[in-house]
Amino acid sequence: MNIKEQIENYVPYNEQEENDKIMIIKYINTFKDVLTRENKMCHFTASNWIVNKEKTKVLMIYHNIYKSWAWTGGHADGDSNLLNVALKEAEEETGLKKLKVLSNGIYGIQILTVDSHIKRGKFVPSHLHLDCCFLLEADENKLLKIKEDENSAVQWFDISRSIQITNEEKMKPIYRKLNEKLEEYKNK
Repeated sequence: MNIKEQIENYVPYNEQEENDKIMIIKYINTFKDVLTRENKMCHFTASNWIVNKEKTKVLMIYHNIYKSWAWTGGHADGDSNLLNVALKEAEEETGLKKLKVLSNGIYGIQILTVDSHIKRGKFVPSHLHLDCCFLLEADENKLLKIKEDENSAVQWFDISRSIQITNEEKMKPIYRKLNEKLEEYKNK
């Protein structure tokens, strides 16, 4: 199934996802290069909500650019299999190798604004991330590893703290939504 079909088949959780789903499909229909950063206006990213087996903790990284605790994830960079992108990014940013996919497909969708910034010495203009999030499970006792060019810490937090610890106000409703949806998985 291609990305457009995945998004079309995705059942939105709330009003934010309903609206973002409509816009993501419009962007897919408008631009042929939404899988790459060549599209300076909007492009796909894949993120992760990584929880422990009991689903009481979430694994977060301290993101160097945003100077905030955040989920893991990254750009599709041409890969249309966003789950593969999500798993690769989770491993790169945390050092964890054996991650269990809990969500049956996409766990959450959102369009995220990204302010202009400098990355690896180059100016990156403001743009949108068409983000698909996946729910993953990891062993909280495994050794974690920092990816120094992107983050400066990797740490498990109680689920309820995930909203409090982020400095990005725009991410708080997203993390809250992911935590609310997690209730459906607690008995699985």
